[in-house]
Amino acid sequence: MTKFAVAVINGTQARFFTLDSAATSEYESGPNLIEHECLSDSTKELQGRELWANTKTGRNRGLSGQDHSYDDHRQNHESEFEKRFASQISSAMLNIVRANQARQLILVAEPQILGIMREAMADNLFKNLDIKEVAKDICHFDVNQIHEYLAKKELLPAYNRVYFR
Repeated sequence: MTKFAVAVINGTQARFFTLDSAATSEYESGPNLIEHECLSDSTKELQGRELWANTKTGRNRGLSGQDHSYDDHRQNHESEFEKRFASQISSAMLNIVRANQARQLILVAEPQILGIMREAMADNLFKNLDIKEVAKDICHFDVNQIHEYLAKKELLPAYNRVYFR
């Protein structure tokens, strides 16, 4: 059976799975999707003054009470935070792929995040993998729902449930 690694990512977290490659007999249920790790982006969780000196962007009040607009380049900083998180995700994906000797990587994320991840996955080690991308945020799904969703898309083998009489 081909060894699969799965990364499910949204703006604040990344979850990493592998497909249990144990050969299942007609008397065993499987294969099972197993979660190994979950990363969180701490900068997305911070609010207002915890992250920025001013909670409102582009405003400064003069002595006469009039507002003056300016660009505090907050969007550039947020973009840099996203790139750093994507780099952490990329490293964690490589660790999962190496540890489990996966041959296929399924990357599930929102379209914008997929673009950021493509840049972060420029490492030559990713070139040896068969990478499939799915543009959807399913990070809030539980493990069984993720497996079922990817099986319906024909990206993973379906879970076979064995019933005893």
